Amino acid sequence: AAPGPRSYTTLRDEAVKLFNSLQQLESERDPVPLMQGVLQTCLDLPPLVDEIYCQLVKQTTEPAAPGGQGDLHYWQLLTCMSCTFLPSPPVLRFLRFHLDRTESRFPASEMAKYACFIREALGKTKGRECVPSLEEILVLMRRQEMICTVHCPGAPACSVAISSHTTAEEVRGCLHVARELVSRLGLSQSPNLFALYEQSRRREQPVASATLLADVLTRFE
Repeated sequence: AAPGPRSYTTLRDEAVKLFNSLQQLESERDPVPLMQGVLQTCLDLPPLVDEIYCQLVKQTTEPAAPGGQGDLHYWQLLTCMSCTFLPSPPVLRFLRFHLDRTESRFPASEMAKYACFIREALGKTKGRECVPSLEEILVLMRRQEMICTVHCPGAPACSVAISSHTTAEEVRGCLHVARELVSRLGLSQSPNLFALYEQSRRREQPVASATLLADVLTRFE
């Protein structure tokens, strides 16, 4: 299940807990739940976002084993952070410098590939309602897109590739099945539009155009 409500202590204490989580991340065999926990804390306590960015930059600067499993775990969490939160302008400048330096020092390496992905993500991230789902974190660790299944009335389901930044409006605009239905039903001149709906056992509701599909998927998780 997705992370539920948590109780927190002081920001200082939570920052110490997050630092300990980062230390644990280096040797964690299954880092995904730990990453999601760090992201959830940052979502609940926004003042800690800059702290985690700075800690991750520190951990990925002069690592003992560049490109090793522990180093890549830090880069993978940094990737998830970049798709979820924007740091403050001073930290963002510091982060961009770190990304440029990494690509320059380790060209064609996995670290450089993560640095490039993170830079592109930072240009699109506007903030999230939910932290990435476990599935999304796994996809981000591989720098790939998720596959979202959309069921259309009177037509086969569509599989659509989405990123952490894809909105409902963008998916609706690219659904070829929806366009075919409009033509088939003679609605090309109609003011009515197709809408995306999220449906669960408890509710069915339209998805607002600006909603990130990744947030919808997290709620389903």
